[in-house]
Amino acid sequence: MNKNVLDNRSDTRLRRSADPRVAAALLILLVLPGCRTREPSSGNELTVSAAVSLKDAFDEIAQLDEKRTGTKTNFNYGASGALQKQIESGAPVDIFASAGERQMDALAAKGLIVPATRMDFARNELVLVVPAQGKIIVSFSDLTNPAVKKVAIGNPQTVPAGQYAQQTLNRLELLPEVQSKLIFAEDVRQVLDYVVRDEVDAGIVYSSDASGAGNKVRMVAQAPEDSHYPIRYPIAAVKESRQQEAAQKFIDLVLSPEGQSILIKHGFLGIK
Repeated sequence: MNKNVLDNRSDTRLRRSADPRVAAALLILLVLPGCRTREPSSGNELTVSAAVSLKDAFDEIAQLDEKRTGTKTNFNYGASGALQKQIESGAPVDIFASAGERQMDALAAKGLIVPATRMDFARNELVLVVPAQGKIIVSFSDLTNPAVKKVAIGNPQTVPAGQYAQQTLNRLELLPEVQSKLIFAEDVRQVLDYVVRDEVDAGIVYSSDASGAGNKVRMVAQAPEDSHYPIRYPIAAVKESRQQEAAQKFIDLVLSPEGQSILIKHGFLGIK
């Protein structure tokens, strides 16, 4: 069987034929060692684990926070599910910002976040993108076309965007025909990267990521709002953080008009 391996030289890329649970476990094993050895944040530093889709917006918010408070922010970007597992394993993190409520709920259930600091701060939309010069795909239903061979989504085991994509394909009754074409990526930015490099015929990503890619990809369809769980981004201080005051200031800035303006500039939607 053709496994459609995108790059045999890269051990971190997920093959279509791999069990998503095994891939997720391997990913966590790869990222956790670095987290165990990292020192806790010092008095004027924060460590923020955030969904990779937030990178551009959070980098800008952190610059504003440093100007105002003098606090330097160190980011650990990745798939929300992998970041969740890191925190559960004791990684020294001050703030967690997830692309899905499921991951934050899991930490809350284990008493690993400060409940009073948890807030939803942004929303997003799910879109279908194709390479700039890709095949003629104008809707999700076109993914069933025999000419479409590879469709990239985030690994549903660890990537909220992948979970939403799977829900959408299932709700649209396309999953049985598309399942064998799916290429699982480590996070939503890797999905976008596959599309930009024309290594897949299509990918399902957040609208904020598609907007940030400019003319490198074409956004051809938006998933119906009722085809997946609401895409809401929660943020909270981690209970074991020694920087609770600084963490709250960062969270307040994200929720402030200035922070919200930055998020909207980078393609996110405000909280209803």
